[in-house]
Amino acid sequence: MVGGTWLPAWLRRSSQDGDRLRGTSRSSLCGAEGRSMWGRTRSRLWAGCSHLLPREAAFRARKLSAFAAAATPRHGQWSPALLATSGSSLGTSTGLLRRLALGHGTFCRWGSRFNVPPSAQFVARPVGVCSMMKLPIQASAEGLDAAFVGVPLDTGTSNRPGARFGPRQIRAESVMVRSYNGSTGAAPFDSLRVADIGDVNVNLYNLPDSCRLIRESYQKIVASGCMPLTLGGDHTITYPILQAVAEKHGPLGLVHVDAHTDTSDRALGEKIYHGTPFRRCVEEGLLDCSRVVQIGIRGSSYDPNPYQYCREQGFRVVPAEECWSKSLVPLMGEVRKQMGDKPVYISFDIDGLDPAYAPGTGTPEIAGLTPAQALEIIRGCKGLNVVGCDLVEVAPMYDVSGNTALLAANLLFEMLCVLPGVKTM
Repeated sequence: MVGGTWLPAWLRRSSQDGDRLRGTSRSSLCGAEGRSMWGRTRSRLWAGCSHLLPREAAFRARKLSAFAAAATPRHGQWSPALLATSGSSLGTSTGLLRRLALGHGTFCRWGSRFNVPPSAQFVARPVGVCSMMKLPIQASAEGLDAAFVGVPLDTGTSNRPGARFGPRQIRAESVMVRSYNGSTGAAPFDSLRVADIGDVNVNLYNLPDSCRLIRESYQKIVASGCMPLTLGGDHTITYPILQAVAEKHGPLGLVHVDAHTDTSDRALGEKIYHGTPFRRCVEEGLLDCSRVVQIGIRGSSYDPNPYQYCREQGFRVVPAEECWSKSLVPLMGEVRKQMGDKPVYISFDIDGLDPAYAPGTGTPEIAGLTPAQALEIIRGCKGLNVVGCDLVEVAPMYDVSGNTALLAANLLFEMLCVLPGVKTM
């Protein structure tokens, strides 16, 4: 026990050496005793923590550990020659750990060439910089097959604000999501190179400018060949995202899960807010309207025929009443036929689910979908030519349990699992 906390034997011995070093003068560290203690401490830390380091550093750590064992089979002491050639200076070690803290790379214990979330069997869940599933953080999508990206914007909301904090809370809750999908057998991290590329730097004081910033950011993401998985943010963000994605892929099919159709024309004189994104997309030709399905739609309305516009465009609208107390697997079989092999985008508003399961949102509507039905919808997209996804409208302050964000993190993982190229085990 150290300070009331249990430590493994290798770290306990390193801690004891550290206590001795703290009482040692700087000049004496250059002597044999100092080198011995530093050697033992560093070799144990390298051996115990190598799986936390970036790929290139982890290889070096294993090499150093092996060299240390070979050089000091009896005494656990590094030779001066080894210390001189190993690059094991305090500055080097600090630099490597700093890179880890900043999220630059991760080490796969199983030797995969892809980024793999660390197992909680070896790295405690609260440890490390907060990223989606504790994946490495990259500055751009270059070299990635898929990327998680946050868009912390909620200035398009019409009721309760707070979705700007959605990406942060979804990342925090995602520590509970593991590498493999035990239900479907999907192994996304053995199939695709995935990372968290941070957040779009939105303008909270100017919604049209935020749309520009989002569009330009996603143009770069899709131009790199990367499939974006977006953490919202209110549903306004889907409009500029689809502008960028359709620019590359042409008119898109859309699997849209929501309590609302989000096809209003304007509110308070404004044409851009979270109730209008799909009308704007229709006007700009971003959607293949014969391949749009909206699932879970419900709630009161200002119009006696609230679905008229959608159906006039050719959308398939599936009200929540048609989903009650039944499996949605047959529905998704029909949706797959409707979508064909052309590009498809998935947009999932968390308020599509009943507020009993997802209360942390800005415009909740009663009598919604269940989490099991949400899984059936997303898993039913397997085999489609999915080119991007988003999960929007998580407002964490309305759910102190964190369950809404936890549900969102799991649904994003399920979306990752149905991307093209993900193999099953």
